[in-house]
Amino acid sequence: MSQSNTSIYGGQAVIEGVMFAGRNVHVTAVRKKDRTIDFLEVPKTEIGWVNKLKKIPLLRGIVGIIESSAKGAQHLNFSAESFAEEEEGEGKAPAKEEKSGFSLSMILGVAVVGVLSFLMGKVIFTLVPAILEDVMFGKFFEQHQIWHNIIEGLIKIVLLVSYIYIISLTPVIKRLFQYHGAEHKVISAYEAGVELNVRNVQQFSTLHYRCGSSFIVFTVIIGVIIYSFFTYDNMIDRIVQRLVLLPVIIGVSYEVLRFTNSLREVPVLRFLGYPGLWLQKLTTKEPTDDQVEVSIASFNRMREAESRLTQSKASA
Repeated sequence: MSQSNTSIYGGQAVIEGVMFAGRNVHVTAVRKKDRTIDFLEVPKTEIGWVNKLKKIPLLRGIVGIIESSAKGAQHLNFSAESFAEEEEGEGKAPAKEEKSGFSLSMILGVAVVGVLSFLMGKVIFTLVPAILEDVMFGKFFEQHQIWHNIIEGLIKIVLLVSYIYIISLTPVIKRLFQYHGAEHKVISAYEAGVELNVRNVQQFSTLHYRCGSSFIVFTVIIGVIIYSFFTYDNMIDRIVQRLVLLPVIIGVSYEVLRFTNSLREVPVLRFLGYPGLWLQKLTTKEPTDDQVEVSIASFNRMREAESRLTQSKASA
């Protein structure tokens, strides 16, 4: 009988591949057209004050998400470049050593773009539903702003689901969502303590409690609750309020996600994570065996790099 693993890992689907994040390194594996698998290893840079912030409840969620956006953008850029190189017939991609040695300016540039894209997306997703709700229902429920908050949340859900469904119809995004499913399957298999091979991994679900999709749903639900403690006099006040409260909502949503993940084995309470799992039915698809193979390769490479870096630090 296998023993369950306790180490917690996260990941992200990229173009034709998967990135896994360990404690000391992030690794991406990308399937090339010649059927080989290309890797990118990026050791994690420790920043003292950032690590301190990541230990503080509420703040750790904001810091962690910004950090994940920066790292994710870098690995997504790597996969996009690998894909573009093959599409344009530019020959073999650079060797592993070259790819793990991005220039500092390139890393910073991609990271900044990733963070700004995340922040801009959150701002747009926060403001557009509020404006639409005010235009459509501003004259109703004047004495009951809670209803405006609820309707605003429903508009967010409709916009979110519609957007994800529409983009999922494109071949590239469909494959991205398949790799997302492969990532979840590998993590679930590892946490269950089974041997990581294609046959074993394919038996697991594409859904996982600890997922960014769940976090998005929680920001909507938590937003409705937090907004209900505040009042506004006009649309300008409402917009300013939403922007000011955005970091609070992100921080609280992160803590709720951690909480629901810790309760997923409790029969009565595990339903708290269901809204996120329902959204994952759109953001994940059943992967092929080849895609699971790439995900396993990425995870194993990450674990090997983790062990290598840990031994290096111990001997230093």
